[in-house]
Amino acid sequence: MTDLALEARGIVAGYVPELPILRDVHLQAARGRVTVIIGPNGAGKSTLIKAIAGLVPVSAGTVMLGDQDITNPRPDTMGAAGVAYVPQTDNIFRTLTIRQNLELVLRNAGADRAARLDALFGQFPPLAAKQKEKAGALSGGQRQFLAVAMALAIRPSVILMDEPSAGLAPKAAQEVLGMARALTEDGVTIILVEQNVRQALRIADHCFILADGQNQVDGPAADLMNDPIVGQIYLGGKRVAPA
Repeated sequence: MTDLALEARGIVAGYVPELPILRDVHLQAARGRVTVIIGPNGAGKSTLIKAIAGLVPVSAGTVMLGDQDITNPRPDTMGAAGVAYVPQTDNIFRTLTIRQNLELVLRNAGADRAARLDALFGQFPPLAAKQKEKAGALSGGQRQFLAVAMALAIRPSVILMDEPSAGLAPKAAQEVLGMARALTEDGVTIILVEQNVRQALRIADHCFILADGQNQVDGPAADLMNDPIVGQIYLGGKRVAPA
């Protein structure tokens, strides 16, 4: 891959240093593209993007944002570096209104604050129509839209998304993943963990498959769409990386 926005090299990481979940994992994300990470339950997918975001300690390996080493960052510094993380759950403030959620993340935007708020509402019209309503009253898909709008408030170059379609109805899941794809039109790089494999492969440019905390296969998403290795890793327990 060329023109990399982010690269993880030889990542060893886990919640307990002596018991790593990830072992020598690599990932490359091309600028302005969607890179999806898939794999069976317990593969280490969410751990990988949490390690990139500084939420899980990395004991070996490096994470590069362009030519900048951001291994083991303080999570509160990631926004300044241009990286936003959208967790699977608890990604909005439910007791605040939609507008208050966005104003909260724009609190340091200075004189540009009003214009940026208007721009976000312009990008997400359904949120604009309900901006005075409590965020907790939104549907699952709309909550994910709000979470992404909050991430966009810092004008990130890279957005890390952890299973944004989890628990959503099929139509809502399709809309959320389609929104992730559309963000690349503005040059944003999306790194996406997803269990909805077929839909994820449809909207992604490149795919990395993990299992047992290790890389298994990676390649263009279109090439992996009908590759039997995907089903074999998920259903048959096939592994192509050494245990």
